[in-house]
Amino acid sequence: MTDLLSLFPSGSALDADGVLSIDGCRADALATEFGTPVLVVAERTLRARAREYADELVSRWPDSRVVFASKAFPCTAVQRVMVSEGLGLDVAGGGEILTALKAGIDPALIVLHGNAKSDEEIAMAVEHGIGLVVVDNSDDVDRLEATVPAGRSQDVLIRIIPGVTADTHAHILTGHEGSKFGLSPADAAPLIKRIEHSSRVRMQGLHVHVGSQILEVQPFADSVAPIAKLGEFPVYDLGGGLGARYSWADQAPTVGAYLDALIGAAREHLPAEAQLIIEPGLREAHRRGLERYLATPGRSAYSILAPPNTWPFSLHVLVPAMRSAVVPDVGHWIMLDAPDRFAAALEDAIAGT
Repeated sequence: MTDLLSLFPSGSALDADGVLSIDGCRADALATEFGTPVLVVAERTLRARAREYADELVSRWPDSRVVFASKAFPCTAVQRVMVSEGLGLDVAGGGEILTALKAGIDPALIVLHGNAKSDEEIAMAVEHGIGLVVVDNSDDVDRLEATVPAGRSQDVLIRIIPGVTADTHAHILTGHEGSKFGLSPADAAPLIKRIEHSSRVRMQGLHVHVGSQILEVQPFADSVAPIAKLGEFPVYDLGGGLGARYSWADQAPTVGAYLDALIGAAREHLPAEAQLIIEPGLREAHRRGLERYLATPGRSAYSILAPPNTWPFSLHVLVPAMRSAVVPDVGHWIMLDAPDRFAAALEDAIAGT
């Protein structure tokens, strides 16, 4: 049971009657008060992880900042916690811009990225004074120059494809040659020169992101040298992507080990006076909460507790399956530890085993 609880937020425990509690809040009481399905986040643990990233980064590179990748958990309440801890917010579209602003962030601390930004999203960024817009292509620059009013300028970073292939799923790999995210160094060079001569778009630096759910530190370090060859700039956003534990076999590096590798490469290749940005997301939101479903087909009651690493799967698969299932008239707890065990656990529940 100790191993299983390690997948839940720190401070999680089983009460004497076997009910899970998180920071003293019982799961059954939460379900009674808020209904199900319900997503529960352990704020104390979330804040601790935000502070860990910020403290570990600034101790290695003083002129630096952490921006939370909102797409990992696009929720205003979570964004508000990050803002209160001094983090910026990385947003991936208009919806996340709106929730970030609602969370009370200074727009200058927002980083907008995306390889298919709409005209509306670009207009929102300019209107609200978003601090940095990450440019993926020349079309982004065309539309920014057409949108920024005379007498103003929009700070931008150019996203670079570093040619680094990390060991992760192909659908979340973004730094390899031929990636649709960003520009190759060769294609970026003329765009850098164009922006440097623009009156409405101001070149601040470069952005790189090799992918998500990466469980080795070397790909992060390897992504630095390719962008350094493009010149010296005031800002370098080195992205995120540090993986979380999705299965018993996964061994995720510590935040310290990740930053040792990344900042070690930055010291070797980047100007010492530059500002560094990192964008943790999944790793920061992972294991900070749980998801509970109470399924009651007929008179039966099944309670399912799923850690955040199973949410994308369980939100779309579990509820429809349980609603249509005919399960035995008994109460039962299912504590799901990873997606690869999810389907088997669900089948066992429906079969009454």
